[in-house]
Amino acid sequence: MRPPTRTATPHMKDLAQQFNLSFLAASWLPQVLAVIVAVTVLNIGAHYLLRHIEKIAARTATVWDDALIKAARKPLTLILWVTGASFAIQIVHAHLGTPVYDFVIPTRNTLVMAALAWFLVRLIRHASHNVLARTAASGSGMDYTTVDALSKLGRFTVIVVAVVVILQSLGFSVAGVLAFGGIGGIAVGFAAKDMLANFFGGLTIYLDRPFSVGEWIRSPDKSIEGTVEYIGWRHTRVRAFNKNPIYVPNALFTTIVVENPTRMTNRRIKETIGIRYQDLDKMAAIVADVKAMLQAHPEIDTGATLIVNFNQFAASSLDFFIYTFTRTVEWGRYHEVKQDVLLKIAAIIQAHGAEIAFPTRTVHLEPAAAELTARSCGARGLDDASRAGENQS
Repeated sequence: MRPPTRTATPHMKDLAQQFNLSFLAASWLPQVLAVIVAVTVLNIGAHYLLRHIEKIAARTATVWDDALIKAARKPLTLILWVTGASFAIQIVHAHLGTPVYDFVIPTRNTLVMAALAWFLVRLIRHASHNVLARTAASGSGMDYTTVDALSKLGRFTVIVVAVVVILQSLGFSVAGVLAFGGIGGIAVGFAAKDMLANFFGGLTIYLDRPFSVGEWIRSPDKSIEGTVEYIGWRHTRVRAFNKNPIYVPNALFTTIVVENPTRMTNRRIKETIGIRYQDLDKMAAIVADVKAMLQAHPEIDTGATLIVNFNQFAASSLDFFIYTFTRTVEWGRYHEVKQDVLLKIAAIIQAHGAEIAFPTRTVHLEPAAAELTARSCGARGLDDASRAGENQS
């Protein structure tokens, strides 16, 4: 009895041809798969390595190491995949001679430079965020507006330089691009003069720093008063005290007067107080006691101007004025101090037996005029009585 005949197992190449998958039998496929696997492993390893380094960097006091690690994550992934893809395409080109490889090198260089610019932009943004967060936590005097301006300027510079370098690597003449940009800039300048005026107005705010985010500003020239919330390159957002947002073009700040009450050193108390004319002999003692009270008050800045003097003979009062400054600049606390000062002044006036005057008018009559007035009043009374009798009859 003869043994059964064995059927030959089809080769991979025959199977691939049968299902129209002939590329699976190509000699370059294992190399390409090895490149893809290597890039995947490198990305996974870089991900966990950066996470470990980030935990270590979080324990340090500097803000740059945290920003460096966070900024490197996504650009590093992009660079690894671009490099791996270009290497895989190079392997395919070596075996098949595909013409697409002519575009691989410029594309790879462009993407790598774009990834480096992306990394720098992210680094600047994360570093500025860390600086502001650390400043807010420590309470140091770092200016938010300055940090924000330097961050925006740095990112803008990186983007411009990256675009110029990419154009140069692609074979464009940078000199021609700059010349075209100069001619185009003149045309754009005429077409967008308001936008450019706002841009330079914002630049003036960043350089001169008349105010910064979080400060209270007002303009006597315009109906602008509130707290600065945002300073951009085109406009500044001010939150009014009724909570409405006011969007002010930056160019306006170059032509108007802006007051910044937040930066005041003291708040002023300026009041005029009147006592009765009957208390003229007590005026000197009242003024002296009020001045002594202000000089001893813990919330009054005695190093600033402090004046208490009899001021004028008013229509119905003898006026003296106080002119002094509080130590606090906080709005609510200032009114508490002012209330305390005014109540103490009222107590001093009362302690001297005087009274605060209010508008009155006294009519003085001469004796002859008084007698004539009395007679006329008496005659008027008799006439009224006689009329009443006639009415009764």
